[in-house]
Amino acid sequence: MSKPILEMKEISKGFTGVKALSAVNFKVEQGEIHCLIGENGAGKSTLMKVLSGVYPHGTYKGDIVFEGSVQSFARISDSVKAGIAIIYQELALFPDLTVYENIFAGNEITQGAVVNWNRTIVQAKEMLRKVKLNVNPETKIKDLGVGKQQLVEIAKALSKDVKLLILDEPTAALNEDDSENLLTLLRELKQQGITCIMISHKLKEVIAIADKATVLRDGRTICTLDASKGEITESVIIKNMVGREIDDIYPKRTNRSFGENVLEIRNWRAYDAKLGRNVVKNVDLHVKKGEIVGIAGLMGSGRTELALSLFGNPKSYKLQGDLLLEGKTRSFKHTRDAIKAGIAYVTEDRKGDGLFLIQDIKNNISAANLEAVASRGIINGNEEVKVANGYKQSMNIKAPSVEQIVGNLSGGNQQKVSLGKWLFVGPKLLILDEPTRGIDVGAKFEIYTIMNKLISEGMSIIMISSELGEVLGMSDRVYVMAEGRITGELSIEDADQEKIMHFATQ
Repeated sequence: MSKPILEMKEISKGFTGVKALSAVNFKVEQGEIHCLIGENGAGKSTLMKVLSGVYPHGTYKGDIVFEGSVQSFARISDSVKAGIAIIYQELALFPDLTVYENIFAGNEITQGAVVNWNRTIVQAKEMLRKVKLNVNPETKIKDLGVGKQQLVEIAKALSKDVKLLILDEPTAALNEDDSENLLTLLRELKQQGITCIMISHKLKEVIAIADKATVLRDGRTICTLDASKGEITESVIIKNMVGREIDDIYPKRTNRSFGENVLEIRNWRAYDAKLGRNVVKNVDLHVKKGEIVGIAGLMGSGRTELALSLFGNPKSYKLQGDLLLEGKTRSFKHTRDAIKAGIAYVTEDRKGDGLFLIQDIKNNISAANLEAVASRGIINGNEEVKVANGYKQSMNIKAPSVEQIVGNLSGGNQQKVSLGKWLFVGPKLLILDEPTRGIDVGAKFEIYTIMNKLISEGMSIIMISSELGEVLGMSDRVYVMAEGRITGELSIEDADQEKIMHFATQ
């Protein structure tokens, strides 16, 4: 057995009110491909950010032992000097610079105080040869596809004499051919002595490439599986990934009676010109009046893209297929059209897209429906306060007044404001994208209670969630997505965590 190149011992990391990692132990042997797996929010990326110095020494508890020595990385550059390189799903390349400039960015080849561009181009060609990327090094990054950009990132890591290469969901945005090429490259790098840690939700890839796989769940190490012992199988991985019971935070609904279809889409496709591919592929889906339809799936499965394509298409996808609202074929050219038709969307990114953090509660709640609090084009401040106070009371928004700045509220109260903002437009169909992300258990229960109340009043809800317990605890029916497709539809009576995870990894 080879010696470990990395040992992370008893790593604990917390954020405000959240324990992200709890005494995690993680060991990687020299020269192996080790996959790190778990549900969204399990702590995988946080653990790798601790390792790479994104979260510096002193902000976590525990020890990092790399090549036999305890490390105290104060910044990313310290881990890079030690021979550790991390490549994120969101590539960190400069689109308007050339391939060779990107490969050696921050690691320039100099002659005296001047960059030696001739040597840089020669060395860049050598790095490109190693990753089997046949492109002119003078090509600009923005002119390459995502798969080739991923290879440029790896070439950049190799230029720094990397010993341990970390890839965070490296194939999430790649097509099948590019994904297979990347896995082949990782096998070849292994033969060259480079150790690799790969975070992946795609179990088929894990099974195909991993020498070992460590499962994290709720910020804890669950187990490490060994391929040589036949332990890395789909059933074993899923059992360890989802091995927890639904607890009592989901309020019960006694009445589950549904009306006619509020929404139906047939053969629905969305093409993203920037990515050069379909992000939603031939989806058939329906939602009945008074129904909560859960959409489950892993990161990159196309759930948010589907929601945005329904909500007036703000990303300007090229859409095909049929959309019927209450039985009538509709086409929305703008989010305004979707809102007027009775569709509302609560984004997963409440701080970035959902709220005006520097404005107060009343301004945020009225923002999507200013006409309702205005007279002759002038906002009626008294009416705005009255409306906001109504939602503050009905949704139990904890704040001194509706003039409290939203950025100063807790995550749960921010989410209630975001929800109140969209309820004020009076939707028939409410799309909730990760409705309880980053909020505590008490606030989650309140959000769930609000959802049940809305359903009892005849509203319909599409709930996108990465938490399988939430999907099972709140949904009447579940669709599962993978790579832009619906891979499974389950009644809540037939659904369980293992079935959902099976469909999510197809």
